[in-house]
Amino acid sequence: MPVPISQMWTVASYVIGQRLKGNRRYPLVLMLEPLYRCNLACAGCGKIQYPSNILKSHLSVEECLRAVDDCGTPMVSIPGGEPLMHPEIDVLVRELVARRKYIYLCTNALLLEEKLSLFEPSKYLSFSVHLDGLQEEHDRSVCREGTFEVAYRAIQKAIDRGFRITTNTTLFDGADPARTRQFFDEMMDLGVEGMMVSPGYSYDKAPDQGHFLKRQRTIDLFRRIFDGQAKRWRFNQSPLFIEFLAGERDYECTPWAMPTYSVFGWQKPCYLLQEGYEKNFEDLIEKTAWADYGHASGNPQCQDCMVHSGFEGSSVNHAFSSLGGLMAMARAVFFGPRSTPPSPDEHATTPEPAVSPAETAAAPTRGFASEANASSLRAAFEYRGDVTLQLDDGDSVEGYVANLGHDELDLWKRGQTATRKVALSEIAHIEFTGRDTADGRSYQTWLKSQESRAATPPA
Repeated sequence: MPVPISQMWTVASYVIGQRLKGNRRYPLVLMLEPLYRCNLACAGCGKIQYPSNILKSHLSVEECLRAVDDCGTPMVSIPGGEPLMHPEIDVLVRELVARRKYIYLCTNALLLEEKLSLFEPSKYLSFSVHLDGLQEEHDRSVCREGTFEVAYRAIQKAIDRGFRITTNTTLFDGADPARTRQFFDEMMDLGVEGMMVSPGYSYDKAPDQGHFLKRQRTIDLFRRIFDGQAKRWRFNQSPLFIEFLAGERDYECTPWAMPTYSVFGWQKPCYLLQEGYEKNFEDLIEKTAWADYGHASGNPQCQDCMVHSGFEGSSVNHAFSSLGGLMAMARAVFFGPRSTPPSPDEHATTPEPAVSPAETAAAPTRGFASEANASSLRAAFEYRGDVTLQLDDGDSVEGYVANLGHDELDLWKRGQTATRKVALSEIAHIEFTGRDTADGRSYQTWLKSQESRAATPPA
């Protein structure tokens, strides 16, 4: 089994309890982001594209535990950033284990081997190691050579010491099904407990915008990957979600099932879209306009998304919503997820041309200035750099716009971790004075380095 029976029972009891209470929207997994700081700058990640003062900050253990208690989920995923860079990550994990929460500590594993001594093996703790394929594919994805070897070695050490280990793989357009199958086989041979897989979906500020998958291309890719193979692999996910990826099921997004809490608060509406933040979990559930998101809403930002954070909860809800759902889950567990064989056309599918970061950069950049209005305020909120606000009384204040409400905004003051609330009615003028940290330079530098290596003849 990819997860312990005790974990399966805990989750099943929790979901059934929520349904018996008549709760329509309930969390399943808390995505707890204690920091955005990371030791990698992956081209497909939009989580590290913040000014330096924000990257240097982190949630305290007390703040993290308060979010866990408010949310009440049986499972806590700790992504980032790189959570092993948090100065008290071991304390946080011990506190969560004491609360009998099932923890998935997401890591690129560059620090895992040296940090293992901080933790004790427990059925409540799993290290979820980010690996986007075999060595060539993974190192290219994270924009640094040698990371696959470091992660592979750390996984071996952790398994030898009795830790639960899973992998977390994001597949982008152009992924090779045969190489992906080979990677899954290798992870099974390595002895990982289970694998989590998800299609790449666009972070607006990720440097590489050219390789995120469209919905039909996602289905085509996973049908080719799963073709006659899926039963051998252990996935640390609902098998009904795996069937969804292969186009066997059609689910609507349930973003409240995996709410995200970070240094900014509770993120609306989900892990991928930044539509503002709430200070407490109850307000997130009650005040978010959920009907504005998901495939059925017509929201263009949601049309191609098939990511686990939106649809895994949907598949779990389906499994416990009826006898038919339970039978479908049982069949998939014992006989493997269903997957329609790919058609010849699907086998011949070629990737869409990649779009460079420069070609997608249409948003205002540094030096942009405007009178304060709804459009310029929204642009300031979406900008990943500091802005200067000129106020009606002649005062000015510079910092990062961390949240935008109807009547006021939260400004993370430049060089500080203190925030200031500013009434929108008091803002006369806006200027983008800081560098946009999501301008794609790290990705372009990576591409140039690869081109240089390819052009250099071997010694």
